[in-house]
Order: sequence, then structure tokens, then C-alpha cells
Amino acid sequence: MAKQKETSAMEIDDDSSIPSDQISNPKFSVNVLQLLKSAQMQHGLRFGDYARYRRYCTARLKRLYKSLKFTHGRLKYTKRSISVTTVTEVRFLHVVLYTAERAWSHAMEKKTLPDGPNAFQRSYLIGRLRKAVKWASLFQELCSIKGDSRTSLEAEAYAAYMKGSLLFEQDQNWDVAVKCFKSARAVYEELGKYGDLENQVLCRERVEELEPSIRYCLHNIGESNLQTSELVSIGEMEGPALDLFKAKLEAAMAEARSQQAASMTEFHWLGNRFPISNAKTRVSILKAQELEKDVHGSAADSLPAEKKLVLYDKIFAAYHEARSCIRNDLVTAANSENVKDELSGLDKAIGAILGQRTIERNQLLVKIAKSKLNKVRDDKNEKVTKPEELVRLYDLLLQNTADLSDLVSSGRGRKLEEVALAEECELKSMVFRAERCFYLAKSYSLAGKRTEAYALYSRARSLADAALMKLQSANAADQVMIKELRTLYNEIRSNSCVEHAKGIMEEENAPENLSKKISNISLTGADKKMEKLLMEKMDMYESAVGANMKVVPRIETFPPAFQSVPRNPIVLDLAYNLIEFPSLDARMKKDKKGFISRFWS
Repeated sequence: MAKQKETSAMEIDDDSSIPSDQISNPKFSVNVLQLLKSAQMQHGLRFGDYARYRRYCTARLKRLYKSLKFTHGRLKYTKRSISVTTVTEVRFLHVVLYTAERAWSHAMEKKTLPDGPNAFQRSYLIGRLRKAVKWASLFQELCSIKGDSRTSLEAEAYAAYMKGSLLFEQDQNWDVAVKCFKSARAVYEELGKYGDLENQVLCRERVEELEPSIRYCLHNIGESNLQTSELVSIGEMEGPALDLFKAKLEAAMAEARSQQAASMTEFHWLGNRFPISNAKTRVSILKAQELEKDVHGSAADSLPAEKKLVLYDKIFAAYHEARSCIRNDLVTAANSENVKDELSGLDKAIGAILGQRTIERNQLLVKIAKSKLNKVRDDKNEKVTKPEELVRLYDLLLQNTADLSDLVSSGRGRKLEEVALAEECELKSMVFRAERCFYLAKSYSLAGKRTEAYALYSRARSLADAALMKLQSANAADQVMIKELRTLYNEIRSNSCVEHAKGIMEEENAPENLSKKISNISLTGADKKMEKLLMEKMDMYESAVGANMKVVPRIETFPPAFQSVPRNPIVLDLAYNLIEFPSLDARMKKDKKGFISRFWS
């Protein structure tokens, strides 16, 4: 499939369409964007794996050199340059293109390192980008002579993009960089008006990927009024052309946080003030607070649940990093009790905030699960929530609230804000217990256990009633929570009534159903599923005709299997042959013989 796409992307114009004066100098056609996009998506860049894509480019170049017989010597390397006279077929253009791609992917591999490139790696990265610009310029030059008009335009856009990427990484000549990006965008906008639908989509995607880089360059020049939040939202877009922009944006934001952290000397939490002396701790807390603004800000309602979960993961990572710095400071702290107390208080505050955010994240997971609870499965791959999953989530929430309450209640001299937070945790715990009991009753109801389900609904109703009374009597009652609790109370009432009615109906129909099931009991049965026979389960208290029985019960195997029967023992006298009896010759009568008969004996 990939080979067919490659072949279609690198076909040569038919001789019949070329004038007679150009037969000796044919024009090659290379669909650059389609060729590169297909190779990138199939060999690593779908997941941001630039090392894999670089290995693919190297292997592709090796195959091209071998097939073109354009090798560089056997024992000693001999340089062979590609010029206009060398390009006799389209594969020579591919050699130049993949060489530029190999250099670019190597630079991006260094750029996307986990801890970022150090000084040496950054110098090497810029060198690889310069190499990519060199090969892209050669590709543009060759295509302008050997390629058709579309190939020449695409090569020009590719070279402009590479040059813009180099200047973008060097943080200089922003005006030249924006001209390069705009030139590439203009070409792709024009090419997107023609060709098949796939080509139009690819060109449109490329234009969208170039737009953030152009806006960032204009922002650095001073010709754009971009806000930081807009830059962050642009950085959330996906695409290989945006990875350089994302790395640049992250570095700029880290630098801004470091400058802002210099003015941050204290951390405020529930009326307490904790001094922060470690710069890394300040940066991590600032990063977490910026992410919290995205989660709790005015635009949070428009964010999809999946993006919110990603933001929560980033918040946890930032706070955990701050906490590890605090604990390292505790280890290396001097014998000063004041410093240790301040660090311990700061650690407690960060731990409490982590607990609050964990509760918020689990509540978001509950919200997602509830939306899929009564959903009909349209797609085979779509997962529908079961009540047991909600029970597990509420178990987690109860554990989270208990941990947070214990953390806040620990220590001496608690302030009013801490007492209020502990009371809020207690109220939430009551609500979570009622919700958990409700969904536990639902799971028993789906299993057909009416008595247990009705008892659990009654328990959930009493828990919801108690939580509602406690919330209404609170000073600063959460109206949203009260509204949700009232809705839950009404649902519990309706479900308990339905469960009661189903139980009565099943009780009325129990004799008839029992007689039907007993009449279906077979002696041997024809089911393929192997179940224990009733005669083998005499010591088990389990209904043979209950509602949960999936197969028809069997009484006993018939005809019965052969069994060994006891019989009389066989006595074998084995001692007879070993007994030595006494000689009886002396007691036997002897024959009397005459004198003459002695001679004949």
C-alpha cells in the first residue's frame, strides 16, 4: 500500500504530454507534501518518534543509492555530488529530499529530548537544521529545472519552511522567519485549491500547522497582540510542524515562570503563610497554579472532559515535583526548628491541595461514568458503564475525603479555615456514602436480587436524607450539592418503589415459574456446558431452579456408569508346595519274594 502511494507520488509525466522540443529534457513530478506526510505517519511521527523516522530515512537513502548505482565507493568514501546533469530520473530528487528529511528529523529528535537539549546538543541541533536547509535549497534548485510547475512550487514551500524553522530555533531574524513561513503558507493555500480531495486536505492541514509559527514570530516582532493564554491554546494543536513551536513555547513559559517566581516569597493556604526559599519549588507551584486557572477558569465549562483529565495529570506532576523539593530541603535543613516547622507546614499544605484536586478529578470521572451508565451501545467498541464501576469510584472518593480530613485535622492550633475544610470533607463523605449505596443497590437489582436491592435503596434513602438535613443546616451550604442530593433522593424513592413492585410481581409469579423450572429439569440433559449434578451438590445450599441458573439442572447421569462390586474372596493355598511331609515307607507293607525271584528283580 505504501509502495503504491509512493509510486503514485513520484510518477513521471507521460511522453505524449511533453512537446517534442522537451523530450530530451523530461520534467519530473513529485508530490512532495503527500509523499512526506505518508512516510512520516507510517514511520514514527504519528507518535512523535523522530528517531524511528530518521532510521527510516537512512534506510530509504541506502536503497535509493543502491538502486541508482550511485554508491560512494567500497573501501574508501568518495564524494559524489548531485547536480542538474546528474538528475536523469525522479529518484535522484528523492535522494536530496530524504537527505534533508534525515537532517531535520535528527534535529527534532534532539529538540524533543525529555529534559530538553543542553548547550552542546543545541549547537548540534542548529547544525543539523543548517544541513536540512542546505539540502532543501538544493532540492528547490533541482526541481525548478527538472521538475514541473507544481513540483517546483512545493519544493519552494518546503525550502522556505526549513529556512523559517532554522531562524525560529535561533531566536533571531524574526522578520525573515515570518516571511519564509508566509511564503510557504501562500504556496500551500494556492495548491489547496486544486487537485484531488486528499491533496486539498493535506494542504489545508499544512496551512493550519504554519499559522501558530507565523503568529508567534509576529508576537516577537511586536506586530501582534497575542496573549499568553492564546499561545497556550495554540500549543495544544497537533502536528509534526508544530513540535518546534511547542518546544519554544514551553521554554518561553518556563523562563517567564522563573522570573515570576523571583517575586513569590510566600505560599498562602487556609489563612496560613509559608515562606518559600527554594526556586524550584516556586516554579513548580506557579506552574500548578497556572494549570488550575485553566481547570477552574471561565472557559473551563467549554473544555472537554478528556482535556480536563490531562490538565489534572499535569497539576499532579507539578505539585509532586514541588513536594519532592520540599522534602529534599527537609533532609538538608539545619537543626533550626523554625525552618523545619515551616517546611513541614508547606508540605502539609501542598498535600492537602493534592487531596482536593484528586477529589475533583475523581468527581469528574464519576460524571463521565454517569453519562455512559444508561447509554445504549451503538458502537461495538464503545464501553458502557456498569454500576459496579461507580461503586469503585465512590470507594476511592470516600478514601480521598478520609485522607484529606485526617491531614487537615492533624497538628495543633488549627485555624477556623482548617476546621471548615474538615467539616466540608465530612459532608462530602456523607453524600458519597449515599451515592455509593444507591449504585450498589442498582448492581444488586441488575443481578435480580430484589430483597437485597430494596434494603440497599432504603439504606441509601436514609443516608441521603441525613446528608440533606446536614447540608441545609450548614452555614455556607453548597446549593449545587443540595440540588444534586435532592435529585438523588427522588431517584432513590422511584427506584425503591420499582424494586418493591418487581419483587411483589416475582413473588406472585414464583409458584408458576417454579413449576416451569422443575418441569424442565432433565435426568441427563443435552447442554454442552459442564455443570455439577444435583446428586453431587447435596451438601451445598444453592437453589437448582433459582433466577441465576443459566443452564437446565441435571439430576444424575443415566444410564449409570459401571461400578466395581465386591465379591467373595478367592483363597489360594500357596503353602502346599513348600511343605515337606514325613516319609511313610516304614509303615507300608513289603512284598515277600522267594529265592528264585530275587534273581529276576
